[in-house]
Amino acid sequence: MAAIKFYMTPGSCSTGIHIILEELEEVFEAYIVNLPAGDNFKPDYVAINPKSTIPALVRSDGSVLTEVPAIAYWLGRSRPRARLWPSDIETETRLLEAMSYIAGTVHGHGFARIFATPTFSRSEADQESVRALGRNIVVKGFAILNKMLDGQSHLGGEFSVADPILFYVEFWADKTGIALPANLLAHYRRMLARPVVQRVLREEGYNPATLGQASQL
Repeated sequence: MAAIKFYMTPGSCSTGIHIILEELEEVFEAYIVNLPAGDNFKPDYVAINPKSTIPALVRSDGSVLTEVPAIAYWLGRSRPRARLWPSDIETETRLLEAMSYIAGTVHGHGFARIFATPTFSRSEADQESVRALGRNIVVKGFAILNKMLDGQSHLGGEFSVADPILFYVEFWADKTGIALPANLLAHYRRMLARPVVQRVLREEGYNPATLGQASQL
């Protein structure tokens, strides 16, 4: 059976999927897609993922999965022995809700405006307001996600594939100086303490010892 092929960019949303793959002790081949260099628009990658987004996961049967929540769900759901996906429908639904909100709103509308500002406005005069809007969206999103963690250490109660997805936006907050509410900060530090997370960060070029000092709202 062919190994899974994982197309990723270090420090991006694909870090969440990278952590899940390692937590599952999955055998996979990693391929770096250099987004700043435009590798995601090159014909070879477009043939794999016409959306030109990362990550992409080529499964052992040759079929391709894209979109962070979908990849995370499939990895968790298809490997029940790892117990990284819940069995009750209410928790499943809440985790899907959380992952969709993280990827679609906090990332797609918030951090995207911070990291890819010219995509939202070609006028330099407007770009600061675009970034400010992005930060406002992130802060609002963090308040909502913080509420989801009330009374529990992880999304859904126990560690699941949803937690590495939450981690990647917490990681971005740390890198960009955006304060985390108390529950998110505790979750972020809890994730940073996991050996797999530390290993993935080192593999992607980061020093875990320098992280986790994010300020609190």
